[in-house]
Amino acid sequence: MSQRRVILPRTLLFLLCLGLLTTVGAETLAEKDLKETAGREKELFARAQTEGDNLDRARFQAELQSIVSTYDVLIQKNPDFAAGYVAYGNLLSRVGMPKEAAAILLKANKLDPNVPLVKNQMAMLLAEDGRPIDALPWLMSALDLAPNEPLYHYHLGKLLAEARDDFIKSGEWTRPALDRAMLEAFRRAAELDPKEWAFAYRHAEAYADLATPRWDEALKLWTALEERAKPGLEQQTVRLQAANILLKTGDRHRAESLLITVTEPVLQKQKQTLLDQLPKPAEK
Repeated sequence: MSQRRVILPRTLLFLLCLGLLTTVGAETLAEKDLKETAGREKELFARAQTEGDNLDRARFQAELQSIVSTYDVLIQKNPDFAAGYVAYGNLLSRVGMPKEAAAILLKANKLDPNVPLVKNQMAMLLAEDGRPIDALPWLMSALDLAPNEPLYHYHLGKLLAEARDDFIKSGEWTRPALDRAMLEAFRRAAELDPKEWAFAYRHAEAYADLATPRWDEALKLWTALEERAKPGLEQQTVRLQAANILLKTGDRHRAESLLITVTEPVLQKQKQTLLDQLPKPAEK
């Protein structure tokens, strides 16, 4: 019952925060072009999200190609403009062009080795390419440069959780050490950005991923998360998680009470899986 969500940095906002774009005073032509292009990118993806299933895909692809071409021209005209490579590489990662993105991001890293966004994106690309061991140093570099960025802590937790076997086989990690690091990464992400639902959700999930699950602590987090969840699907998804733990710890009556309140159609299959674990009437 895992909730997956891709969280990507907002290019323009990240560049401004990193100081890669001028916010006051004189602005170079390259910076002006980059702000304009990043603004178009932001607007395009915001519109696509709003339109959802009604998205005109042909129009979207045409506008996206135009933005990609603009970035390409920008870095050709400004081969030493690190921010241009950062933004371009981030977009290529976003649209599923990993090899092209890696090449651009490596150039960005060469021009400016102190951009945490570049380190994080390289880590994500390597992880998606099945190279978690290679991804880890990049991600740790991102955290060294930006220790209070919750997204990087979240990505570290995901990397350690999803590639657990690879890290243990490397001989550099023991399961207890990996569990501690994973749990701390998710905890830190949730602490740094308490409003981000995905961070809080994954932190609560992480207690079940441990070699020895810590059900009591997990249940406390799910209970707290239910209080801030939106009524309906979000809240009932949390109740399924809590009910699952109650079944594992033998509190079947409380589990059944929670499951009765799960009415969202999309959750019925998961609900039934848990209901099937309850004793039949004749067994009571």
